[in-house]
Amino acid sequence: MKRQTHEPFDHLARLGVEAGRVYVRHFTGWQQSVRPLLTAARLLEQMGAAKTVLIKPNLVKNMAPPATTPAPLVGEIVEFLQRERPGLRIIIGEGTGDKEYDTAYMFRELGYTAMAEGHGVELLDLNLAPLRCLRLPQCQRWPELYLPEILFEAFIISVPVLKAHSMAEVTLTMKNMLGCAPPSHYQCGGRWKKSAFHERIQEAVLDLNRYRTPDFTILDATVGMCEAHVWGAHCQPPCLRLAAGVDPVALDVYGAELLKRDWHQIGHLHDAHGELGQAEPLTVIAVT
Repeated sequence: MKRQTHEPFDHLARLGVEAGRVYVRHFTGWQQSVRPLLTAARLLEQMGAAKTVLIKPNLVKNMAPPATTPAPLVGEIVEFLQRERPGLRIIIGEGTGDKEYDTAYMFRELGYTAMAEGHGVELLDLNLAPLRCLRLPQCQRWPELYLPEILFEAFIISVPVLKAHSMAEVTLTMKNMLGCAPPSHYQCGGRWKKSAFHERIQEAVLDLNRYRTPDFTILDATVGMCEAHVWGAHCQPPCLRLAAGVDPVALDVYGAELLKRDWHQIGHLHDAHGELGQAEPLTVIAVT
């Protein structure tokens, strides 16, 4: 296992003119909505010469969407990439938090196994992937963190769902990265395989993203869960939107607004503003 000090990264410089930008498309169907959105948000340009892409859905529990990322949405992203970048290595990776089931079960039950076989792409259980030990001394919650090696070898496309959260207020793209944390180091009792992150959760999510934020996000806001991430009411009326961009803070602030949450009161968003992305001014670009 590699151990290394993780150098602080200038996230805002990487984002450049895309800082604070969110591209939004009204949802009329996966096939009709995903490709125009990815094109407008310039996914291919953002990928550069990447040879491997890791698509990270939210499959926290064996529950149908909107509690989890729909397999057809990820399938459309895969089709877009295969058409535009033949030969690209595409991996769908997740590490479920459910203590009762493994990730392979989630992939199978939620339609990912069949979808991946149909498109000829890989499925990866991030809970079992080879790890790298990283150190970032300025982090208060995680001055040392274990994460899968693949996160540092691939361009990461995060595909979260619009959901409130009973502890973190929202679970969007920054918190979606929690699925990457290995249970071998972060399962500390309770009902979840990543339960160590529930202690000082705002700091925990922020520090995790200091080590590795998504390179690109497409947020499924077609329905939305306005009370919690695995129970409670759905948004009424449904939000009927997909949102995309490279700025994880901007995407999460946009999602928080859809959920009628004040991002200033959400610790991991408030503290990430100006460091990992730009919360304001927020520029929402409608995609037709």
